[in-house]
Amino acid sequence: MTDRRLAVQAWESLFRAQHEVFDDLRTDFECAELSQAEYDVLLTVTRGRAMTARLRDVTANMLISQPSVSRLVERMVARGLLTKCADPEDGRGSLVTATEAGAVAFRRLAATHATSIADRMARLDDAELAQLHALTAKLRDAR
Repeated sequence: MTDRRLAVQAWESLFRAQHEVFDDLRTDFECAELSQAEYDVLLTVTRGRAMTARLRDVTANMLISQPSVSRLVERMVARGLLTKCADPEDGRGSLVTATEAGAVAFRRLAATHATSIADRMARLDDAELAQLHALTAKLRDAR
């Protein structure tokens, strides 16, 4: 049986580490042409085939509500970062695609952001990074 006190301590440590790292990395978006939420949308979309993703998949990867994601996507469409159309395989769904401008903005910021992440994570060696990845994946798979 899991030690309850140790479980709470581990959770608090994980939560605080995530919060502190997130705060450090937030500075990447202060003067950027994309907000952090827009970057997260484009991260999901640009990883898809033909830089396209289902809106429900974008929503699943975000830490905000479905209506908030929908409004964000509409603002990004208006800014020319995305296009949106009906999903031919799901009459109720939508597909979003990164425009060339959206992909360029994403790639420009992604290079800087990846460097910041690597610099912050350099406190861990490769074995520790692999272990952290495995442990967090295991926690996420518990759903």
